[in-house]
Amino acid sequence: MLSTGYAIDVVCAVVGCPRSSYYYQRQAAGEGELRAAVEALALQWPTYGSRRITAELRRQGRCINRKQVRRLMSEMGLQVKVQRRRKHTTDSDHTFPRYPNLVQGLEIGYPDQVWVADITYVRLLTEFVYLAVIMDVFTRCIRGWQLGRSLDHSLTLLALRQSLKHHTPEIHHSDQGIQYAATAYTQLLLEVGAQISMAEVGEAWQNGYAERLMRTIKLVP
Repeated sequence: MLSTGYAIDVVCAVVGCPRSSYYYQRQAAGEGELRAAVEALALQWPTYGSRRITAELRRQGRCINRKQVRRLMSEMGLQVKVQRRRKHTTDSDHTFPRYPNLVQGLEIGYPDQVWVADITYVRLLTEFVYLAVIMDVFTRCIRGWQLGRSLDHSLTLLALRQSLKHHTPEIHHSDQGIQYAATAYTQLLLEVGAQISMAEVGEAWQNGYAERLMRTIKLVP
């Protein structure tokens, strides 16, 4: 019923307007308001895609699905094109000494017997940062970590120095990346009496403890 008290069928028949046109116009008017809301959010959050825009609209109390938001953003030219680039954290092309794998098949039975080290990247809103972590395999305790915007040697070296403040490993295991093979890093390990162990190039599974840790970190929201 219209606000005048006349049925929609009667009014449409009198003015010669199909019922479908009436409902389409009402829907279009409601969609115009939605378009304005989508545009406002896209301007406020220019890197947001349809998933995040949909979530924001729902927080505003709107009953909306992502498919509709994606369509509107496409029609309005508001789709975010994100170039997904794989970030490489391991550079094994260097002239520093290599060390054999000492942990393959080793039974680990007590704390600080083996530490594992690795680097991963963390995606932020507009950039990447890098995370270097050292973990004790037996206790799964994080002995040290460091965040940085570059992959220079200081990232891993600072994490190692933090780790060595209260503990010392028998074996330090990592990949053959330049950050772990660099003289400053290996010399510090040798000074505290640690044995250096490295996975073979291209064999990420040989540093499986650290790989699993990094996957776990990536799952944390």
